[in-house]
Amino acid sequence: MDAFAPIPPEWTNQAIHAYEFCCPKCRSSSLDALRVWINRRSPVSTPEHRRKWQEFYHCQCGCAWWAWSSDRPPTDLKREGDRKSRGEGE
Repeated sequence: MDAFAPIPPEWTNQAIHAYEFCCPKCRSSSLDALRVWINRRSPVSTPEHRRKWQEFYHCQCGCAWWAWSSDRPPTDLKREGDRKSRGEGE
C-alpha cells in the first residue's frame, strides 16, 4: 500500500472525519493504523496561505477515518540532520 498513490484505495470511501487526530471508534493513534493514504491531489489552502491535506487511516479496529494534516499533533521525533547540527547523536 502506497500512502502517496494517486488513486484512493476503496476503504477510504467509508472513512469518517475524526475531529481529534485518533480513531473516533477506539481512540488508537494514527501510528497504529494498518493502512494510510494521503490525498495529495486536492490540497486546501488555509487563510494563512498554507496547504493542508486529508490524511486517511484504516484502523486495526476496522474503522476508516480521516483528519486534516494540519490537525496532526506535533511529534517528539527529531530529524537526523537536526540532531547533528546541534552536536547531538555523534
